[in-house]
Amino acid sequence: MPDGSPNRIFDGLYFRKVETYGFLDRLCQELDLTETQYQEAKSRYETVGSWLAYADDLLLKTSVIYAQGSTAIGTNVKPIKSNEHDVDLIALLPDAKPSMQPGLVKQLVGDRIRENGRYRPILEEKQRCWRIVYANEFHLDITPSIPNPNCPNGGELVPDKSLSQWKQSNPKGFRDKFDERAKLVPLLRVEKAIREDGYTADASIEPFPTKSGAKGVLRRTVQILKRHRDVAFEKKDLSLAPLSVIITQLAARSYEYCCRQWTFDNELDLLLSIVKFMPIFIEKGVFDGRTHYFVWNETTDGENFAEKWNVEPPRADAFYWWHRKAEADLSRLIELDGLDELVGELRHSLGDGIVEKALNAYTGRISDARATGKLGVAAGIGLVTGGAKATPVRANTFFGAPDE
Repeated sequence: MPDGSPNRIFDGLYFRKVETYGFLDRLCQELDLTETQYQEAKSRYETVGSWLAYADDLLLKTSVIYAQGSTAIGTNVKPIKSNEHDVDLIALLPDAKPSMQPGLVKQLVGDRIRENGRYRPILEEKQRCWRIVYANEFHLDITPSIPNPNCPNGGELVPDKSLSQWKQSNPKGFRDKFDERAKLVPLLRVEKAIREDGYTADASIEPFPTKSGAKGVLRRTVQILKRHRDVAFEKKDLSLAPLSVIITQLAARSYEYCCRQWTFDNELDLLLSIVKFMPIFIEKGVFDGRTHYFVWNETTDGENFAEKWNVEPPRADAFYWWHRKAEADLSRLIELDGLDELVGELRHSLGDGIVEKALNAYTGRISDARATGKLGVAAGIGLVTGGAKATPVRANTFFGAPDE
């Protein structure tokens, strides 16, 4: 945690942290859906929604299709060795009742999609959903749902994998709670920056902005952790990889905790703290001599994101192994000296291709800004290239020594 001392010397370590987070943010931009991909996915799922709504069946006429999960909260991560993003959707049938069999409701949605000649050849059936595959672009996973009359927060019911019963869920509630946490405003401490070479600049404590042309620390943390998980399990048992929803929920709760507890010197310190405290939000209980785990969806009763851990204990072991590795790999970044070392470490933990793309984009942008005197460090943003209240940066490579 920050030491709280005013007018401290902001040494090379501070500036390395600022630049390291800037590089991670640029890397995450390579993981995002592009604007074109987002708009294309949005257009296509709206078209599917219209097709469902124009059905003759009265239950489908009132159906509502909407994005859930990573797409809804802005934490998409491009899959390794694939150009195909996963876009998760819900097809809510507001007039359907819990007395209806989940399998019949799912079949009703699938049959209607299959009636369209455009979708029939690219439609795949999954255990709980229907998948429309746009090769080398993305696939739409459409999960049917119905209202949950017992949830005061507007929760829904979705089929379980056996299609034999309904399970509590609340995709909209989860999205709204995540967005609420992401809007929390942590503080970055930038009182009087005094570099080792004597260069000083005054700045007041400013709130960390929720957006500055970027997605904010919480969303970037989730993306980094999901990418790290994908790489860590690429050559292991993929079935044991922690679910994205567990990573997202624990990171969001940890982010809220950190925001309410401390003021930070920079975004990287905040990110590392988020990762560190994630496990404290896993509830545990011992039943029949075995440890059971609970990662609750707080917006509806009964949805435990970690329920599989309680029937498949290796999943819990895999999570804790991965979390220790993620914390160690990310903490190691602050010990590195030089951009080459940083890139080498990130290639190992986040993958070659995505790091190479980020490196090319990042170094070009920073070099141009530094050469034209437009590079600065802004409170709550890090390195900026103009357009923000910033401490000017003289010719300097933060991973090395100042230029002579």
